[in-house]
Amino acid sequence: MLRGSSTPHNTPPPALVAAQRAADHQRLIHPHHVRQLAMNTIIVGRKPVLEALKAGTLLEKIVLLQGVRGTIIDEITAAAQRLKVPVGFMNRQEFRSLASDVTTQGIVALIARKPSASVEDFDARAAALGEPGFLLLLDEIEDPQNLGALVRTAECAGVHGVMLTRHHSAPINAAAVKASAGATEHMAIAEVTNLVSAIDDLKQRGFWIVALDQEGSRLYTDVVYAKPVALVVGNEGKGVRRLVRDHSDFVVQIPMYGKIASLNASVAGGLVMYEVARQRRALAPAPGEKDNGKSAEADGH
Repeated sequence: MLRGSSTPHNTPPPALVAAQRAADHQRLIHPHHVRQLAMNTIIVGRKPVLEALKAGTLLEKIVLLQGVRGTIIDEITAAAQRLKVPVGFMNRQEFRSLASDVTTQGIVALIARKPSASVEDFDARAAALGEPGFLLLLDEIEDPQNLGALVRTAECAGVHGVMLTRHHSAPINAAAVKASAGATEHMAIAEVTNLVSAIDDLKQRGFWIVALDQEGSRLYTDVVYAKPVALVVGNEGKGVRRLVRDHSDFVVQIPMYGKIASLNASVAGGLVMYEVARQRRALAPAPGEKDNGKSAEADGH
């Protein structure tokens, strides 16, 4: 410590501190912008925002709660600087008005609406991996938490794309993105107006449509998922709609051994997605061994 001074060696000079405060003040978001920002689609939480940056998501702005610190925050701000994404600050009251209904960890990213993917995008993903198509179709899933959890499991299980109904479905909002742990930024997601028409198109492309329903005639483990498959998971209360079931190739069920008659939609969907993944890895030829086509012959019919 310098003689006659109570300032430690590692304390920044007062002029530098003042300059930093001035820079922070310039980056503060003016209150009249708060209402406009709150109308954006947002991503909240440190890991989801970092995943969005890594995935190349087009972000309009990243908003930090004044005073927030941490290693991941440093990673986020560095990545934002590289990608030329503006970073701003809000005081606590304004920040709460922007995202008051979710746990934010002091960070919110504002994004433009993600363009809807297409079946061609799904096909391209499967072809790049040399795998038969594997899709998840969500028939009017209304809970953002279930939507996010299903997308997260789909990404982990190797699903090539997710299809949502445009109406009567949860939006991909902050709650859904957070529940997905950022998986919504890596997954190709398509919105369709008519799921039955989309199913008919997929069948023309060689997909089997497998609907998950407690009234299913087969156990989900009794179908061999070697060919391109689209799994349909229905609404939390009503299940898969009748017309969707009628257009499916199989309607499968998960056995219930307890007193509760059904599973949460995201849990049920996760079980079947991982059954598809398990079977495909079991049927895949060993390294260096040619696939003689026998696995495709076990088609479950």
